Amino acid sequence: GRYYDGDVWTLYEHKDHATQYLPIGCILTIPAAGSEMSNGSVITNDEVDGWLKKDYCVDEFRCKFAIMNPELTFTLPAWQTACGITDMMMHTFERYFSVEDEMTVTTAIAEALLRDIMLNAHKVMENPYDYNARAQIMWAGSLAHNDLTGCGSIGDWATHNLEHELSGMFDVSHGAGLAAMWGSWARYTCPVNITRFAQFAVNVMGVTQNFKSVEETAEAGIEACEAFFRSIGMPTNIHDLIGREITDEEIEIMADKCCEFGARTVGELMKLEREDMVNIYKMAK
Repeated sequence: GRYYDGDVWTLYEHKDHATQYLPIGCILTIPAAGSEMSNGSVITNDEVDGWLKKDYCVDEFRCKFAIMNPELTFTLPAWQTACGITDMMMHTFERYFSVEDEMTVTTAIAEALLRDIMLNAHKVMENPYDYNARAQIMWAGSLAHNDLTGCGSIGDWATHNLEHELSGMFDVSHGAGLAAMWGSWARYTCPVNITRFAQFAVNVMGVTQNFKSVEETAEAGIEACEAFFRSIGMPTNIHDLIGREITDEEIEIMADKCCEFGARTVGELMKLEREDMVNIYKMAK
């Protein structure tokens, strides 16, 4: 590297860090990861058996400039469009479903962003050349991952970590993998902050609140979100994602990698141990 002489993989193992970075600019062609405003990067080590996907995030990775022209996204395949939309929604989810839920302004921004993404998602799927809808999607992807929707909260990121092992093992599209995992993660963790999931159901998914059961309201919101993903062609379980049933052995391998063989937990809403990871993967089968 220009400013780092060591093995780049050491950075992604978080065992070292660079002290200087080249400036970055981007021309956005796929609204999804929010790379034009985020501080993150992700790579896959294909020399590890089953592959290993890890991230490395520093503020120096934020772009010095970004060229954002919606016309460059007109010819995106429907699949990539849908994967990008899912990814930006998940970037918002990872911050929204938090143990810290008292930032009402941040929450309102996140909810409005999610509603608008879903509204324009159907427009661009129906008409890929809808400039205004493409522009809204492009801007939403930036706002979803520049930390605005996480101001004052603690992000979760368990779904992303669980999905990294899926896409590492099966080389699937990141957004599709997130859609396949999210419903199971949500059902597994929602008792920790059930009122947040019920608020999401009503304010984002338009579910009628069941005043007799906050649990039923929360579940209806999760189901409505999964229905939205399916409406844009995304899978909502691992079978539909990879085209076959995942084996218990594969689940055990992914859980081992995700928890770094017991060295870490993932998630903040609920700190997931290895057993929790296995349970969520099995729920998502």
